[in-house]
Formats: sequence, structure tokens, C-alpha cells
Amino acid sequence: MKTNTYADDQRVIMTLDAGGTNFIFSAIKGNKEIISPIRKPSNANDLDRCLETVIKGFEEVMRNIPEPVVAISFAFPGPADYQNGIIGDLPNFPAFTGGVPLGPVLEDQFDIPVYINNDGNLFAYGEALAGYLPWLNKQLKNEDGKRQYRNLVGFTLGTGFGSGIVIGETLLLGHSTSGAEIHNTLNPFNSDWNAEEGVSTRAIQRIYAQENASPFSDSLMPGDIFEIAKGSRKGNREAALESFRAYGRSLGGSIANTVSLFDGIVVLGGGISAAWDLFAPEMFGEINRTYVDYRGVSSSRLSYRIFNLKELGMFNEFTGWTGKDLVVPGSGRRVQYNADPLIGVGLSRIGASKAIALGAYAFALQQLGNV
Repeated sequence: MKTNTYADDQRVIMTLDAGGTNFIFSAIKGNKEIISPIRKPSNANDLDRCLETVIKGFEEVMRNIPEPVVAISFAFPGPADYQNGIIGDLPNFPAFTGGVPLGPVLEDQFDIPVYINNDGNLFAYGEALAGYLPWLNKQLKNEDGKRQYRNLVGFTLGTGFGSGIVIGETLLLGHSTSGAEIHNTLNPFNSDWNAEEGVSTRAIQRIYAQENASPFSDSLMPGDIFEIAKGSRKGNREAALESFRAYGRSLGGSIANTVSLFDGIVVLGGGISAAWDLFAPEMFGEINRTYVDYRGVSSSRLSYRIFNLKELGMFNEFTGWTGKDLVVPGSGRRVQYNADPLIGVGLSRIGASKAIALGAYAFALQQLGNV
């Protein structure tokens, strides 16, 4: 599979980034959005209104493009039977309880193929094929021309906690379309919880209420708590800061566990990623902390050096790293020794919605064939 084939393809795919709060519709051709994204409320609690929103959103997209559409491809949270287009029981979409054949509904409505996948998967796919990974590899080529990264794990930070894994331009789907369910892994700070209880909107709300000695409330959204933390909105600033610090610790634990099994670039995206400056210090602190064995001997948590690619000095060190040359005894030939494995953690440069749309576009073309 060649990445540039997507940029060359002239077929039009309609896309959707389906979040628990908003739906964002678009259309892609040649790896580029050809309309301005259309945003609509998701109506996640009302099935009839939600389905009407999806249909009307795609109808509005079609009215804005002068050429035929060959498929619909979009992200929807799981668990779901993505292969058959059926959305199952979702905590953030109560309207779909019991299972709803969303794909077949749209196929009947528009008479074109419909492909649905997890938002975390498609975010990672878009970043790997047309987002952060090709951009980073270009920077590396400009510096040393030797290192190129082929693997990427993407984490979506929003209402919930999602992820996707791409290995050598191949999206890891899993036999049951559940290839990267990071939210179901163990919470590193409470063994009775899953990871999402520490990396989600409700986690930030919970910690803020706890530190503020007030009842839990979902009326304050992470954006509101972010403003309190920055001092631009009234509230308990220290409680707000601690809510993002705790979020960072939980996120760092999940990233460290993931990269222990997966060697590749890490990219974060989604609404809460805008609070990078507030959660990143604790995130990297957790990633880089030490383990202690039964003898009391400490060691690094990971076998890699982890770089904050948002920090200019670390980015320059990462891209400028050239390894070490060794001389082969007997021949004098020189070989490169990668004695210091490196992994970078960065922030999406194109935004989660665009990355998801590009991932959905590539996924549809792959399913349609001829790429």
C-alpha cells in the first residue's frame, strides 16, 4: 500500500466524526477536504432525532459538492459490529441501546456503500497516512535522512478515551473489530476502575468536585474547568489544576503501558488535548518514572527514551539524533548502532476531526479496492 495513492485518488467520500456531543460532517477527495466541515448536535439520547441528524447532515454535504459520491465512511464509538454497520450499547449514546443497524439505514437512504469504524482507529489511521507521521518523517529526512517511523499509536482525548494502532500503514482492526480498546485496560491508580475513569470528561469533573469539596456535577465541562485553571473564569483554581494533573497521570500510565508493547510514535488529539500544557508535565512524569524491584533497586519504567515533541529543544534533539557508528572487526566497515531507542509523543497538527476524516477516507478506498 502506497500512501500517495490516496492523494492521487479522485473519488469522493463523505465522512463523519461522531462524538457524544457533536457530529462533524465533511467530504474528502484526493486526501483533501473539499467542503467546510458541517457541525450538528448529536442528539445522543434520542434515536429518531439522532438518525435524522445523520441523514440530514449527509444530505447537506451532498448539496455542497457538484460531483458524485462513491461511499460514506465515518467514525462512531464502540463497542459495535462495525463489519455489519451495527452500533451497540454505548454509554455516551444511550439512543443506540439494544443495537441499531446504522450502516444499513444509510445504505438504504443513499444507495452507496457505508463503512463505519472506531473513532480512535480512524484518528490513528489519518495521522499515520496524512497527518503527524508523514510530517515527522519529513523533518527527520531533512535532518539525518536515515530514521523513518512506520508505526503510530493515536489516543483520542474527549468525552471518553479512545485509541488506534497503525503498523506499517496497516490499521490494526482485530478479529472482532476491537483492536485497540484502551479504555477497557486497568486504571493505573484504582484497580476497580478501567482506564477511562481517569482519562475522560467525567474524570476531570470528578476530580474538580472532589478537590473543591462539592457534589459531582456535569454542568462544568472540561473547557470551563480549563478556564478556571488558567484564571480566566471564577472557581477553585487549585482544584481545576489538580483535575488536569490527575488526568495527566492517568494518561501517562496508559501511554507507558501501550508503548511497552508497541514501538512507534504516539500522537494525541481530541478536545481535551488542547489542555496539553496543564496535563503534559504529569503525563511525562508518569511515563518516565522508575520501577523498584524487591531488592529496592530502581530502573527506568521503559526501554525507550521518551521525547516530548511539543517542546522545541527535545524535538530538535529527537530529530537530530544520529546514533552511533561501530567498526566491524576485520573489515573496517562501519555500521550504525541504535543503542538508544527513541519514542516521541506529540500533539496532532491537523486536529482530531480532520485526522478522523482522512482516516475514514483511506479506510473506504481500501475497502472499495484499487488502492
